[in-house]
Amino acid sequence: MRMGAAEWTMMLALSLLWGGTFFFVEIALTELGPLTLVLGRVFFGALTLWGVVLVSGAPLPRSLTDLRDLAVMGLLNNAIPFTLIFWGQVWITGGLASVLNATTPIFGVIVAHLLTRDEKATPARTAGVVLGVAGVAVLVGPDAFGGLDGTLIGQIAILGAAISYAFAGVFGRRLKRFAPTVAGAGMLTMSTLIMLPVALLVEGVPAALPGLGVIVVWLTLGIACTGLAYILYFRILATAGATNLLLVTVMIPPSAMGLGVIFLGEAFTLSMLAGFALIFLGLLCVDGRVLDRFHRT
Repeated sequence: MRMGAAEWTMMLALSLLWGGTFFFVEIALTELGPLTLVLGRVFFGALTLWGVVLVSGAPLPRSLTDLRDLAVMGLLNNAIPFTLIFWGQVWITGGLASVLNATTPIFGVIVAHLLTRDEKATPARTAGVVLGVAGVAVLVGPDAFGGLDGTLIGQIAILGAAISYAFAGVFGRRLKRFAPTVAGAGMLTMSTLIMLPVALLVEGVPAALPGLGVIVVWLTLGIACTGLAYILYFRILATAGATNLLLVTVMIPPSAMGLGVIFLGEAFTLSMLAGFALIFLGLLCVDGRVLDRFHRT
């Protein structure tokens, strides 16, 4: 599918919202624990999407099978990766986290090859995986061989989130029977039910309300960076297709890194640039369209 001006505008908006997530998390972590932050994000995101569902009148999930599938998707696509990303950002910057998170489609190739019959790895996709892994190696650097420290643990956590997203991408094909906004709302509701006891058990109820600025950031994470973002996500998926939607993964790190550099004074290192360049080349191979055009010329 070709993308027009409307699709590109939505893609840019989505990349800013998801890129902004890494920036907002760094601010909110100054006063909230990562699990409490995740809980608020999925709760406010669910409320936003349920408002859209009620207006649209789309059919709701009814069977235990529906609830089971939404719960599994909520675990793989929200509860696990959000927790790993937010916890990982305790140790590393949002810019680095966003670059590592861009490996999601690369891990998706591996997971799809192992678990599906119709999405086997091609030579181009295999090359993309190799380049992506090389990009991760450049980002992690030789310090990984010196033992586990906070930075390395944070990086591993983000890669774990990317792997969880990859499994969610394969499992999510089961949710095609739902309207996209219903799938999103149901998934986030199940994530909320999963995260509520976990956050209370591990971090407890916050001793005091965070400051107004952090509360605004918390609401923004849930309403804009989750609820509104999923509305854009599903809209792009419907009008431009899954292949074009893959490009948003490449657009997120510049947004996240730019916000971190401008507002938080974070450093933009050569290793981050080199690692992102390799991951970007890997994503181009996974996408395949650039190589197809090269072969046709």
